[in-house]
Amino acid sequence: MPVNLQAPLAADLHPIDGVRIGVAEAGVRKAHRKDLTVFLLEDGATVAGVFTQNRFCAAPVQISRDHLASGQAVRAMVINTGNANAGTGADGLVRARATCIAAAKLLNVAPEQILPFSTGVIMEPLPHDRIAAALPTAIANAQEDQWATAAEGIMTTDTLPKAFSAQVTLGGALVSITGISKGAGMIRPNMATMLGFMATDACIDPALMQQLVRDLADHSFNRVTIDGDTSTNDSFVVVATHKAAHAPITSFDSAEGRLLKAAMLGVAQKLAQAIVRDGEGATKFITVRVEGGKSAEECRKVAYAIAHSPLVKTAFYASDPNLGRILAAVGYAGIADLDQTGIDLYLDDVHVAVQGGRNPAYREEEGQRVMQQSEITVRVLLGRGEAVDTVWTCDFSHEYVTINADYRS
Repeated sequence: MPVNLQAPLAADLHPIDGVRIGVAEAGVRKAHRKDLTVFLLEDGATVAGVFTQNRFCAAPVQISRDHLASGQAVRAMVINTGNANAGTGADGLVRARATCIAAAKLLNVAPEQILPFSTGVIMEPLPHDRIAAALPTAIANAQEDQWATAAEGIMTTDTLPKAFSAQVTLGGALVSITGISKGAGMIRPNMATMLGFMATDACIDPALMQQLVRDLADHSFNRVTIDGDTSTNDSFVVVATHKAAHAPITSFDSAEGRLLKAAMLGVAQKLAQAIVRDGEGATKFITVRVEGGKSAEECRKVAYAIAHSPLVKTAFYASDPNLGRILAAVGYAGIADLDQTGIDLYLDDVHVAVQGGRNPAYREEEGQRVMQQSEITVRVLLGRGEAVDTVWTCDFSHEYVTINADYRS
């Protein structure tokens, strides 16, 4: 069961003027399930995206990158689940392009104006003919208020759909932001086996969009890890439709620019954290906060060393305060001149280690009390500077092994 996460209510998700969404059953891998989602964007929308850093990236990632780089206005996004179209070589590119061509013909646009996305099993041919056959239904079903259905339609091993909304007022105009994501395993930064789609009706200078999507990803999806595996298909896309009646945002250093960016980041972080809360077999949501580093980068190194450690994660699952495992992870994080005598460790309000050694006042039953909680914060103080950074992760349970052992069956 997901950790303190509920399915979204359709009524809580704000439609975005200029975006319509349709969902259909294509039978990509299994019959009678929503597995094809289409986003239709009105002319004038601006789109930017970031993608996996895995060099073995999937065919749809390669094509989406190329189509965005072409400079043509994106008019639709086509997302299928059940098949990742990764590890499929030249044939995979042909099949992904065929999906774009099929959608482009139906919408009377160029294939380069379609972005394809896939998620699911790797190294299996994409049944693009089934996708093409279901596209007319998905397009015919498209409406502005289908965000909750879309969140369901992009799921794979997720147990719950993930969607959040926010609104802010800019220049007297109400601006809406809505996003969905999917992911539960093969999750780590740069990015993860996750898909994320966010749209806003805000008016944003197109020149700002690529940096915006990178900043949002860096402080949300690139701060989560479930199992340390970087996937082949990660994609996070932001759409601005420019429909809201306010003056364009030309800088995120302005008061209104900061307000909009903070609201968008809030949605992105909720989407990213929802992936961790719904991590395969997860029973606990863990915040790892590292303070007192010389740089944010070295704080992240330490945070990820802790968050990726199977020994740390299994200890959390067992509620076993074997906290020397956390200190060991700090030590091998890669900071060559780290002084262990400057390190303090906390579990929530419990001060576990002082200057690299066990706090004389620490009692194991206090550590166990914290580790039995469903939400836990690990704080590491490095004593080297003023930098701070945070990563979100979960525990490892028996169920994680079961899910991934049986995934293809």
